[in-house]
Amino acid sequence: MGFVKSIAAAVSLTMLTASSAFAATSIDMFFPVPVDGALAKEMQMLIKRFNSTHPDIDVTAAYTGSYDETDIKTRAAIKAGKPPAVAIMSANFLTQYHIDDLIEPIDPFVKADGQSPDAFMNQFWQALHGNARLNGTIYGVPFHNSTPLLYYNTDAFKEVGLDPNKPPVTWQDLVDDAKKLTKHEDGKVTRWGFVIPGTYDILGWTISALDMSNGGQYYNPDYGGEVYYDTPSMLGTLTFVDDLVHKFKVMPEGVTETPAMNNAFFGGHAAMIVSSTGSLSFIRHNMKAHYKVAFIPRNLRNAVAIGGASLIIPKGNSPEREKAAWTLIKWLTSPKISGEWSRFTGYFAPNKAAYDLPEMKAFLEQHPDAKVALDQLAYAKPWFATYNTVAVRKALEDQVQAMLSGKVTPEQAIKTAQANADKLMKPYVDATALKLPQ
Repeated sequence: MGFVKSIAAAVSLTMLTASSAFAATSIDMFFPVPVDGALAKEMQMLIKRFNSTHPDIDVTAAYTGSYDETDIKTRAAIKAGKPPAVAIMSANFLTQYHIDDLIEPIDPFVKADGQSPDAFMNQFWQALHGNARLNGTIYGVPFHNSTPLLYYNTDAFKEVGLDPNKPPVTWQDLVDDAKKLTKHEDGKVTRWGFVIPGTYDILGWTISALDMSNGGQYYNPDYGGEVYYDTPSMLGTLTFVDDLVHKFKVMPEGVTETPAMNNAFFGGHAAMIVSSTGSLSFIRHNMKAHYKVAFIPRNLRNAVAIGGASLIIPKGNSPEREKAAWTLIKWLTSPKISGEWSRFTGYFAPNKAAYDLPEMKAFLEQHPDAKVALDQLAYAKPWFATYNTVAVRKALEDQVQAMLSGKVTPEQAIKTAQANADKLMKPYVDATALKLPQ
């Protein structure tokens, strides 16, 4: 009997040891849903697939709201000593995370796989490198990315005698087309020619695209304490936007939130809108009229800011969790998964090899609108990234919103925005200023 008990105990101990040896590493991932659509449900399904094919890792995906909300929740988790192992973070937040020492460099993981950082980054579109690498070191792996696009109702174009295959290319074209497309009935506007989103984040992104197309630089990509709000190029940009509202009257006064803009487009009350390529699937599934997408109209040059998010590994995780996080990141950014996510959402796939897959070629053949953002990548620049990024971005957005509502002039808007941004960045400027000897 004692011998049987000993055998049972040994077997039990062996099973316990084996169970411990093969216990899955549990990690969590924070993810935002910054555009409309069923992205949250699809992400949960994606993580379920990963878990089923990686029995040694158990990932819990937590939806954390918008990009800005995900930033707040990630910082709070790090401060509480419970950081997520992975976070899908707005790509332009990486500069601030690096300044605050809250993010792990990716280079060591890449090198441990026997690959050089340059070779690793070369699998992604060149336009994405600026927000992924800081001072030559990789801090974020591109996951889903975007450019702003012009969406336009081709039925409305035909109605007013415009060629639906010839969207506005320049600012002047945009004004001319918007005038024709704006419809009045009984003294009221029943269809606006053009609408931009006034919601925080996408408003700043849209203004940055217009400013760059007007020859502006918007911010210093090499120094986190410098933005260019009070400049001739920004004055020209805001004057153009202000004129669309108050001079040409082809755009509604006040702040049009993104959902209201989308509904106006779906309902035929807005003929042209600016939105992310990340909204492409959402618009494709909800727009009843015929539509097409095009580049953002230019003044002096074609130019847009890259948008979207990167996968990061926040500081404070154990080596085991970091290793599991890296496995998840590589899987999510592989050509196959990157392509699947692109086709579902409308974001373009950051991994170039995704477009070599037969299913991606067939998709682009069926949906040529998904190729426009890729073509626009030739003119894409890094996304606004500074110290105190969100507040500095809002310093401009607040003034643009006030201008849209007729409360300030473009001249007042850029001066106030610059002054407020400079105050917000002053701690960083002071900390990095060269101390000259007396």
